[in-house]
Amino acid sequence: MSQKLKVGILGATGMVGQRFISLLENHPWFEVVTVAASPRSAGKTYEEAVGDRWKMTTPMPEAVKKLVVLNVNEVEKVASTVDFVFSAVDMTKEEIKAIEEAYAKTETPVVSNNSAHRWTPDVPMVVPEINPEHFDVIESQKKRLGTTRGFVAVKPNCSIQSYAPVLTAWKEFEPYEVVATTYQAISGAGKTFKDWPEMEGNIIPFIGGEEEKSEQEPLRLWGKVENGVIVKAQSPVITTQCIRVPVLNGHTAAVFVKFKKKATKEQLIEKLRSFSGEPQKLELPSAPKQFIQYLEEDNRPQVSMDVDYENGMGVSVGRLREDSVYDWKFVGLSHNTVRGAAGGAVLCAEMLKAKGYIEAK
Repeated sequence: MSQKLKVGILGATGMVGQRFISLLENHPWFEVVTVAASPRSAGKTYEEAVGDRWKMTTPMPEAVKKLVVLNVNEVEKVASTVDFVFSAVDMTKEEIKAIEEAYAKTETPVVSNNSAHRWTPDVPMVVPEINPEHFDVIESQKKRLGTTRGFVAVKPNCSIQSYAPVLTAWKEFEPYEVVATTYQAISGAGKTFKDWPEMEGNIIPFIGGEEEKSEQEPLRLWGKVENGVIVKAQSPVITTQCIRVPVLNGHTAAVFVKFKKKATKEQLIEKLRSFSGEPQKLELPSAPKQFIQYLEEDNRPQVSMDVDYENGMGVSVGRLREDSVYDWKFVGLSHNTVRGAAGGAVLCAEMLKAKGYIEAK
């Protein structure tokens, strides 16, 4: 591509905003030209606005350091500088809904990491390997918003990435009952150990709103587009517990599954290893070559060894074995701020560009 698309990051100074910036450094299709954040950061350079709160392990990209932060609330001004935006704003749900639609109405596509629009009936919530056909509802959404190219698309919660792809790979065996316990990293709360020292050596058995998302959002991924809206699937029934653990990056899930159709261990592993989707066919820049890896060792997957599999865009699975109450059980692991947040949104944007929904203004 001769000309990269111009990208803005809304909520650029927070942890997910920082992850967007680090992932988009040297991206072959997209270039960050605008950073926007709260009024208190506006007018400062990005480097000044972030100060000592840079939370990535890689250095801040030189290309963004001197960008002057714009006020995210000055929608027309920000939108005029870009072809599309990624949204990682830290506001109330109602404020996020309003501001994301305001950007869309300036004919600026919004690819959001936020949860506010995940249940808006005509907003696609997509894992590109699982349900890219849900992008079809964008045409209905544009009619509602009165736009020709502006829309909102979202990615789902970080907690489901370590098991929803696995259950998708096994759909021909008809999973109908699932129990999942997720062990979630502190970066999911936008924190590091430096700013959350009380998490060291600690576990918190509650993450607000997370269990409902973990039980319901997979059903929306597996739903159907009907009459311009997404109708969620009714099965499998999923029940979850979500626990915060002293890990920086990486959500692990311990999962039990009942199937309507019998499957052997060999069949289940083969389905995982061969599972791929549109991103792999299209060879999108951020797509993992192999989406799901199966690890034979009893002590894998481990955060320290496996969280960065496929640059954090892949899912690692292990310990698949028969269960005395359920049919099968396994452990899954995914990177919560890469595949589960910014990286998942970047892959959505790549798919939207490949399908012609995002173009230069």
